[in-house]
Amino acid sequence: MDVHGELAASLARLRRDLGLPDSYPPDAVAEAERAAREVSADPGRAGLADLRGIEFLTIDPAGSTDLDQALHLERTPTGGVLHYAIADLPAYVAPEGMLDAETRRRGQTVYAPDGRIPLHPTVLSEDAASLLPGRDRRAFVWRFVLDDGARPVETTLTHAVVRSRAQWAYPEAQRAIDAGEAPGTLAAMPWFGTARSERERERGGASLNVPEARIIADGDGYRIERSYGVPLEDWNAQVSLLTGMAAAEIMLRGGVGILRTMPPADPADIEEFRAQTVALGLPWAPDVPYGDYLRGLDRSPAARAVKEYAGGLFRGAGYVAFDGAPPAKATQAAIGAPYAHATAPLRRLVDRWSLVVCDALANGHEVPSWARGSLPALPALMAGTSQKAAQLDAGALDRVEAALLAGHEGDVFEGVALTLRGDGVRVQLTTPPVEAKVKGLDATLGSTVRLRLVSASIDDGTLVFAQA
Repeated sequence: MDVHGELAASLARLRRDLGLPDSYPPDAVAEAERAAREVSADPGRAGLADLRGIEFLTIDPAGSTDLDQALHLERTPTGGVLHYAIADLPAYVAPEGMLDAETRRRGQTVYAPDGRIPLHPTVLSEDAASLLPGRDRRAFVWRFVLDDGARPVETTLTHAVVRSRAQWAYPEAQRAIDAGEAPGTLAAMPWFGTARSERERERGGASLNVPEARIIADGDGYRIERSYGVPLEDWNAQVSLLTGMAAAEIMLRGGVGILRTMPPADPADIEEFRAQTVALGLPWAPDVPYGDYLRGLDRSPAARAVKEYAGGLFRGAGYVAFDGAPPAKATQAAIGAPYAHATAPLRRLVDRWSLVVCDALANGHEVPSWARGSLPALPALMAGTSQKAAQLDAGALDRVEAALLAGHEGDVFEGVALTLRGDGVRVQLTTPPVEAKVKGLDATLGSTVRLRLVSASIDDGTLVFAQA
C-alpha cells in the first residue's frame, strides 16, 4: 500500500471538495506586484513617522516568513513601555480592486499539511509587507505605557516606518530567556506575560491551555505532535490580546468598527460542566471563579478531560460590526472584555479594517469610506471562511492520523478517554498521539483505555476502534 501517495491524493481531494483555490488569479498577482514596487517605505516620501531607531524583533513559529507583528518591550522604574508594530497591509491593497476582491473571497490564510493557501500573494505577505529583519517596513505602531502591573496608562497609535533587528523562533527565544542570554525585549516578556495573566484573572477571563495538535512534515510523510508549547507563546499572545482590547476600546469610543465577540456560557451548560468535574474527581468549588479553576488544573489525564469538556462552554464566537450605537453584546467572554482582531492583517482579512478604523479614530481623521461602507459585510464573510478553515484543519488531521495507523489493523493501543461525543467517547492514544471517536466505549472520562484498531481509511480520515 502506497500510504504517502494515498494521503497526498486524499489531501488534494479535501481541498477541492471545500472549494479552496489552488492558485492566485494573475490579475490580482499583477496588482500586488505593482503595489510592492510602488508603495514607499521611505519615511519622508510616504509622510510617515520614522521609528527605525526602535530595536524591534519578531517572535514566530520556526520558518515563518509572513511576519505580521514586531515588538519592543522596555522595563522602566514604574513598569514598562511596549511598542507593537503591525504590518501596514492596507497600503498595498487598493479598495475595490482585483486584489481586494480576491482577498475578500479568501478571508484568511489557511494551512494544510501539503501547503498553505495564502490570503495575499507572497510578494506581499512574505516580502514587501512582511516585517522581515533588516528591512524598512511600513507599520501601524501601538505604544503602551504600562504600570508595574502591565496595565496600560497611555495608549497611542502611529503610522510609521520600522526596521526589525532580528527574527526569533519560539524555542530558541525561550532557551535564551531561560539561560539569561536574551535581549532586553525577550528578557522582559516573563514579567509582562505573568502580569497580563493576572489582569486576565481579574477580568474573569479564562484560557483552556490544552495541547495543540501540529502536523509536521517528516521525510515523505508527516507526524503529529501534541504540545503545550513554550511559556513564551502564552506571554506573546498576551501582547496581541492587550492590543485587541485597545483596538476594541477605540472603536467603541469612536462609534464605528468591528468586534470579535463571544457570549457567556449558558447556565445549564455551566452546571453540567460542574457536575462533570465532580465525576472526574476534580470538583469545581462554587466560590472559585471559572478562569481560576481552569488555571489551577495540572496536566494529568483527568485534568485534560476537564479542559476538553470545558471547550463546550467556549461557543458562539463571531464578529459584530457597528456604526453608531455600540452592539448590545460587545464582550468576548473568554477574554473578559471587548476585543477586536487587529494584529494579523497578512493572514486575516478583518484586521485590515480594524487597523484603518483605529488609525483614523485615534488620530482624528475620517474613517475611509471604503472601510466604513463595507463593515456590515465582514461578519458573514469571516464566518464562512472560518468554517472552511476549520473543516480543512479537522479533515487534514483526520487523514494524517489515518495514514499513521494504516497497516496496523488488529493492533492494540492505549489511550485516555477525554469527552463524550454523541454516541461515543473521544479518546487520545498515547502513541501515536492520535485522537478518535470510539462508539459504544464503556469508560470513565480521564481513565486509561485499551483499543483495538479495526480499520483506518486514508480516503476520508475515518478510524474505527473496538474496546480491547
